[in-house]
Amino acid sequence: MQAVHKPFEDREQFPFNLVYQDTKSPQRELPDHLHDWHELIYVYSGKGTLFINHAFYDMQPGDVFLVPGNTVHRAFPDEQSPVTSSALFFAPSLIQPMDLGESYSLLRCFEQARKRKQYKLETSAAERSAIEACLREIKREQTARQPNYRVAILIRIHELLLALNRMAVPVSAADDGPGAEPAWMRRTLSHIDANPGAAGLKLADLSGMAAVTPSHFSRVFKQLTGMNVTDYVVVKRIMRSKELLLQTDDGIGSICTLCGFDSESYFYKKFKQVTGMTPSAYRRGGRKSR
Repeated sequence: MQAVHKPFEDREQFPFNLVYQDTKSPQRELPDHLHDWHELIYVYSGKGTLFINHAFYDMQPGDVFLVPGNTVHRAFPDEQSPVTSSALFFAPSLIQPMDLGESYSLLRCFEQARKRKQYKLETSAAERSAIEACLREIKREQTARQPNYRVAILIRIHELLLALNRMAVPVSAADDGPGAEPAWMRRTLSHIDANPGAAGLKLADLSGMAAVTPSHFSRVFKQLTGMNVTDYVVVKRIMRSKELLLQTDDGIGSICTLCGFDSESYFYKKFKQVTGMTPSAYRRGGRKSR
């Protein structure tokens, strides 16, 4: 199963969405997906596992997960005790920089999560109360839609981001303990993440590096990530191509090659399949929103 590009309704003026206190069984959970918006997940109850980028995390009440835009992720709720959580989505452009004489960004928590590849925050009782109150107020404003409700929501989002930025450094990536993924799996995911455009990322190559049989490798990889090796590598390559399209002036053919695709037609097909648009349209849209 290939990663799904999660669409949001057109919210050009106010790129925000809140899914409040939602409980999902394993059957209702989305497959691996990604989107350009940042996502904040807060867990109220239940348990499960959350796969973000190339790390696996236990989900427990009070946990906060920061999922930067363009990051593959998927939740695996526990069948007996499914997770109830709120998910706050917003485009980075919603949070405009403020020149207050301080070198500070409200998006710092997401920037640090991406840089450190550590996406989980554990909270104190006081922090949990503050986060829950903030999300509750956002939901109230979203539902009531009183005059200037968007301003009220934005103020609450600012409060929430400020609180998250003041919290301690995120806990270490990839929880260890019973049921944690094998060491060879962690090494494999890190290798793909660091070298998405490299050759030698086929099942036979990776299982050889891991010193396990291809069938065992394939079974464990699919069980833990929800995707087969080929689809996972393709998504990682598309994610890298999205960065290059916005951050460089390289031609699309050059980006195609740099990201490990053998043909432009296949690259175009997969890019549109994952993002919902062509590489050219993605580049134009990304630059227009800057």
